[in-house]
Amino acid sequence: MRLLRYAALVALTVWIGGLVTLGAIVAPTAFVVVEARHVDSGRLLAGALFAAFLHRFHYVAVAAALVVLLSLVARRLIGPRPVRFGVRTALVSVMLAVTLYSGWVLVDQVERIQDEVGVPSLTLPRDDARRVRFNRLHGLSVGLLVFDVVGGLVLLGWETRDA
Repeated sequence: MRLLRYAALVALTVWIGGLVTLGAIVAPTAFVVVEARHVDSGRLLAGALFAAFLHRFHYVAVAAALVVLLSLVARRLIGPRPVRFGVRTALVSVMLAVTLYSGWVLVDQVERIQDEVGVPSLTLPRDDARRVRFNRLHGLSVGLLVFDVVGGLVLLGWETRDA
């Protein structure tokens, strides 16, 4: 039982820690560095780099979600049943769905817009449909990642309380 809880804690830590690291450190740093170095098409390059980092990380996030789900189910079968098993399982499942959607659907849509435009979306007129769509998708992506972080923190709280 202890090993299953440990696996869930490690998976949640990697998942949530990775999201926070990417969003709070990697993304801002990538944009600041390319702009400070006056790299041609710097914002496009930084955006492409971050999209690649995030895309690869989504595989880690999916694996972490599966570890957490398997841990919960195994603990349910072996006993004792984890506190709020149904709520926790539902939350991890929704977080996994969010990760899959943001990692494959949203990223693909954002990249298509960037490829079509060929310049940073900020350089387009404010009312340009592509800029508006890009900003909407970007905001949704950020919101979904924040949802996963908050959900992960809630799950971490339950895991540490079960001790």
